[in-house]
Amino acid sequence: GAFQQTNICNESLMLEKLPACGKSFEEMMKKVDSKNWCNLTEFIMYYDNFTQCTEREANSASCFWPNPLAEGFITGIHKQFFSNCTSEKVHWEDPPDEILITLILIPVTLTCVMITLVVWCSKRSDIL
Repeated sequence: GAFQQTNICNESLMLEKLPACGKSFEEMMKKVDSKNWCNLTEFIMYYDNFTQCTEREANSASCFWPNPLAEGFITGIHKQFFSNCTSEKVHWEDPPDEILITLILIPVTLTCVMITLVVWCSKRSDIL
């Protein structure tokens, strides 16, 4: 049979190396005004470097990426930088009844008028 070598994930080594990725990301994020931390286009390259770093460090410790420990570390970075970036959900409301009734009655009335006009014109084909 074939012999396959399996490396065991060295979690402690990975946890030692991941903070360097976080520190590097923190240094890069200092270049971005904190008001723009919720605008991904302002720091997408820095974030890409951060994720590549965490993947590289996890792999160098013979760990899969993502894994629960790396995800926990990444979540900590997210809390540090992006905790105020909540997506505002739009709360839809119906318009007031007067406007709603108007918006419903106008197309209904126009449809009735058009049908009446078509029927009237079809009965008076001798004039057209």
